[in-house]
Amino acid sequence: MIAQRRFLPSISSLLALEAVDRLGSASAAAEDLSLTQSAVSHQLKQLEAQMGVDLISRDQMRLHLTPSGAEFAREARFLLGRLAQASIKLRANPRGGGLNLSILPAFGLNWLAPRLKDFVSRNPDITINLQTHNLPFSFDTSQAQAAIHYGARDWAGVEYLPLMPKYVLPVCAPGLLEAPLSRPEGLLGYPLLHLDSHPDSWEQWFGLHGVEVSKLEGMLFDQSSTMTQAAVHGLGIALLPTFLAEDEIAQGRLCLAMEGAATSLGEYFLVWPEAEAGGAALARFRDWLRDQVGQDARARRE
Repeated sequence: MIAQRRFLPSISSLLALEAVDRLGSASAAAEDLSLTQSAVSHQLKQLEAQMGVDLISRDQMRLHLTPSGAEFAREARFLLGRLAQASIKLRANPRGGGLNLSILPAFGLNWLAPRLKDFVSRNPDITINLQTHNLPFSFDTSQAQAAIHYGARDWAGVEYLPLMPKYVLPVCAPGLLEAPLSRPEGLLGYPLLHLDSHPDSWEQWFGLHGVEVSKLEGMLFDQSSTMTQAAVHGLGIALLPTFLAEDEIAQGRLCLAMEGAATSLGEYFLVWPEAEAGGAALARFRDWLRDQVGQDARARRE
């Protein structure tokens, strides 16, 4: 239920408050909004009168937000952002049926994106809007209606569709090693590359191979793509997902650093808030994604 009209301020007054909070002065806000300074001041006075709360403290010719005004401005900024995103979504897909999906960069760009053409051809009335994120991720601060998640089922208030294990391979530039190593301990003599969203991946990998290690040092990256490039240029050994490593190996840019099969370090999920569970676009995307994962599993068995 929408609040009573008297509690709903105008968009223009919220824009004025947000701009003053963000830019620090009425003059800067006026320039940002293409208004006069007196027009900004008028909007702020109207907002104070409507709310019955002092939002602005006036020190001679300067305006400062009160603590309650600053808090209200932060809320306004979030809601204005949501409204702007909704407007963009409406313009991009005026018939409706859009789905905002937040993806992990490596998984989204290397596994999901190449398959999305099939979903689009089957569902021309649904627009998938992609945004990338690294961990940690929260629906509370995102416009996403669903997300690709890696790790464990450790979120409250969401539902899960298991996708696949995350299989990784230790890889390096062909010139870094004369041949793949036969024992995991041998990798400790080379630089190891780390991903800051999963800083303990190497410890997990060594543990699964019966080698207890801790506090491993090395270069740290915020994206799998940049860590891949570092490995290609001989800066160290990287643990890469198979869907990324196998393509680089096939192109001759990387090679296996140790003999053996890929190791699973966790699982990928599609997750969505319980409140979004009934959405038609999400349901159709979820069914399609389940089918794609099933096809991949059957192909691996064959």
